[in-house]
Amino acid sequence: MKIKAVTERKTRAAAAHDKPQVTLGMVAEAAGVSPSTVSRILNGTAVVSEVKRKAIDRAIARLGFVPNPIARGLAGGRTMSVGVITQAIDSPFYGLALRGIEDTFDQAGYSALFVSGQWDAAEEARCIEVLRSRRVDGIIVLTGRLSDQALRNQAKALPIVATGRRLKAPGLFALDFDNFEGGRLATHHLLALGHRRIAFIAGDARHPDANERQRGYRAALEAAGIAFDPGLVMPGQFNEESGLLAVERLLDSGVAFSAIFAANDQMAFGAALALHRRSLRVPDDVSLVGFDDLPNAMYALPPLSTIHQPVHELGRLTANAMLQLLAGEAPTAVMPPPRFIPRESSRMLKKA
Repeated sequence: MKIKAVTERKTRAAAAHDKPQVTLGMVAEAAGVSPSTVSRILNGTAVVSEVKRKAIDRAIARLGFVPNPIARGLAGGRTMSVGVITQAIDSPFYGLALRGIEDTFDQAGYSALFVSGQWDAAEEARCIEVLRSRRVDGIIVLTGRLSDQALRNQAKALPIVATGRRLKAPGLFALDFDNFEGGRLATHHLLALGHRRIAFIAGDARHPDANERQRGYRAALEAAGIAFDPGLVMPGQFNEESGLLAVERLLDSGVAFSAIFAANDQMAFGAALALHRRSLRVPDDVSLVGFDDLPNAMYALPPLSTIHQPVHELGRLTANAMLQLLAGEAPTAVMPPPRFIPRESSRMLKKA
């Protein structure tokens, strides 16, 4: 009986495989229109009457026609794929952006090819060559180390969308988040709670966004009439371990502080662990603020006050900008402004 069932399934599968493939020409004949009209309808470039459109829709449904996106792309000289250079695929920050890109491209019939530049300009340049060898229609570069001029040069050959930059060139569109304002808002929040000795865990100084967040920190202090103290600033690398090490160095130095602003949530998570290990409570002993508003921020203990950066939206906007470039249109994407999200990790400074 089992052998017979398997044989019957194989027979049905073979019959399905042998069934003639429904072609675009068959759809056109059934709908009473030309094949070129069907093709243009599927590509979204045709302007036809509602009667013809419905006839084509009925023919597609009745015949079970499935458009081949690869064939459609090749017919127009495209592969329907876009390369995406991230910096660390396993990063929770970049993971959200990649999801936004993928979701948007899926809806448009495009595929994304993800590669990691590892914060190395030479590696990013190699990634671009690999993606170009795959004949991608365009490339998205999420921050990174490549120079602005290198991106301008690449944009002469194929469309480029870059984030974390402010530059313009033919075939190139850049999106940037207001990291300065985010840094200012985070520091202002702690100042408004009465804190005056605010430590800052900086990001990698080679990152423009890290420098802008530190500039916002200093601007808020200056506006409040508080002198900048370099002894309150510790370097970090935008990961949890560097946040932990930064707080350990702060505590070992003996410098007095009542609050910490970490330049991203991951370093804030590490900072919280370092404080816990030294028997310091957040926020009773030290208030803590992060930056990015990663999904884990609201589930930290205590939930982390932070600057909301719409990372999924960033991915969606970059993908839409690329689709506009590919359609010969000028991208219109604009990043939303930063918002401060108050949670339980920050509180009013206790009076001595």
